[in-house]
Amino acid sequence: MKNFKFHVPTTIYFGKGQIEKLGQEVAQHAHNILVVYGGGSIKRNGVYDAAMAQLAANGITAQELGGVDPNPRIATVRKGVALCREHGLDGVLALGGGSTIDCAKAIAAGTLYDGDPWDFVTGIASPRKALPIFTVLTIAATGSEMDSVAVLSDPDHNEKRSFSASCVLPVCSIMDPTYTFTLPARQTAAGCADIMSHTFENYFSRVEDAYFADRVAESLLQTCIQCGPQAIAHPDDYAARANLMWCSSWAINGFLDAGKPVAWSVHKIEHELSAFYDITHGVGLAILTPNWMRYILNEKTESRFAQYGVRVWGLDSSLPLRQLAESAIDKTREFFTSMGLPATLSEVNIDETNLRRMAQKAHQPSFDKTFVPLSEDDIYNILRMSL
Repeated sequence: MKNFKFHVPTTIYFGKGQIEKLGQEVAQHAHNILVVYGGGSIKRNGVYDAAMAQLAANGITAQELGGVDPNPRIATVRKGVALCREHGLDGVLALGGGSTIDCAKAIAAGTLYDGDPWDFVTGIASPRKALPIFTVLTIAATGSEMDSVAVLSDPDHNEKRSFSASCVLPVCSIMDPTYTFTLPARQTAAGCADIMSHTFENYFSRVEDAYFADRVAESLLQTCIQCGPQAIAHPDDYAARANLMWCSSWAINGFLDAGKPVAWSVHKIEHELSAFYDITHGVGLAILTPNWMRYILNEKTESRFAQYGVRVWGLDSSLPLRQLAESAIDKTREFFTSMGLPATLSEVNIDETNLRRMAQKAHQPSFDKTFVPLSEDDIYNILRMSL
């Protein structure tokens, strides 16, 4: 294992009715905040009313920014920054999922930055400070409620990029699994695939002696495999929803990659799919991941995939390594499709038109340090396999 520092200062209030803690938490840090949310679901499921009641009861005033899109736009971030500056706001509250939270993070950092917040994702600047961020989570997927990463899109230039900064870690996140009961099955499935993909990115690493992190990763995957279908079949299954929600946080809060740095190759490839075609992130990951696995399977990697097959899928350890590895990859694809997720790009109306350009944009120097190094041609081949 490599040396590492692990620090996640986010306070979590987990469980039914925990939104009652929101007002008192916000009041300790802010008095006039921006409330950020997406579509109308939070007004139908009671999240909006409960949150606004908490703010009012604690003397907190608010401005609102609704309409945050999936794959949040930089234009929305700029609008939020302008609102914070115009009204002298001193905090940001996100009501929703990863897109809303990521937008809130960029707004919180952008408000205290002299330049354009897009500078954060291009590397021109790194956030050094941000307004305090609070979240009320409504979908188990990205883990944004407990991590320091934000992903932003510029659809005018087919760009989707991320930045990471400790100052955008949420101060407090309310995680009530009942808020996910009304999610459509497809969103639940895509969120489950996203959680599993985060775990895969950490699990398939060149560092082979991080045994503790590997066992935790395997448990997270097993939990997703058990609870994802349960939540789809029975949307109000509290245990399934609660376990998925807690998995979402721990798959990407820095714990699994402590001591074993990774380069997030499949995520960066998928970002190009979302940038060009604005598809749901978890859907893109579900399509790409098994093909990436199959593409990098070789004599050096088969033991890792075999281990995954035995420990996560319960395959017979006495079978040959290659057979175990291939069966594990097959199981992964079958699981995603069993939840109703597509297996090919053509199913989401993506053809080969932009594959080469996406491969060019996806490839980064860090791909030399991935589990299996990937060239631009390798990325292109994986995309073609996914058609």
